[in-house]
Amino acid sequence: MFLGDPMGLRGPKPQSNVIKFLRGNPGRRTLDLSEGMQPEVAVPDIPRHLSKEARKEWRRLGAELQRYGLVSKLDRAALVLYCQAWAKLVWAETMLARAMATAEEKRLEAEACGEVWKGGDGIMVPSPNGALVYSHHWVVQRRAAQEVHWYLQSFGLSPASRGRVKTSDNRQVPLFDQPGETAWNL
Repeated sequence: MFLGDPMGLRGPKPQSNVIKFLRGNPGRRTLDLSEGMQPEVAVPDIPRHLSKEARKEWRRLGAELQRYGLVSKLDRAALVLYCQAWAKLVWAETMLARAMATAEEKRLEAEACGEVWKGGDGIMVPSPNGALVYSHHWVVQRRAAQEVHWYLQSFGLSPASRGRVKTSDNRQVPLFDQPGETAWNL
């Protein structure tokens, strides 16, 4: 007597993606190597060298990443790089806004005196030879925005990358939730 579907019994037993990777991935298919590793969900300690703005973002984002099971102690370096890029972006945008406001004030002063303003708009600034070039604040802002976007994708925090991220269910169980209650009485 036959029990079960004969089509499901044919061929070799499926291998894990980690084994396929170690053997050289002969099928050349995209491999999801995260299938076996479930690090404990935890926000890493904040490094001392981070700026005030980077620390603020670390606390804000770390809580959200932990809430959704997207961060572990292993992610410290990636989180540092993201927070530094974020702080650089905030600094550059602040400086660019100041430069644009200053350029607008000077343009209005020049026009009030009947002069033609050639000092740029804050995004474009005059070079030593008089040609307009992009402000260094604008260049830093663009690069920092690219870095922030890249790191957000690596954490699955952009709409396009959200579906490609697998959360970890490995969370530390609190020993005492309520007074008098212990983990072994649950």
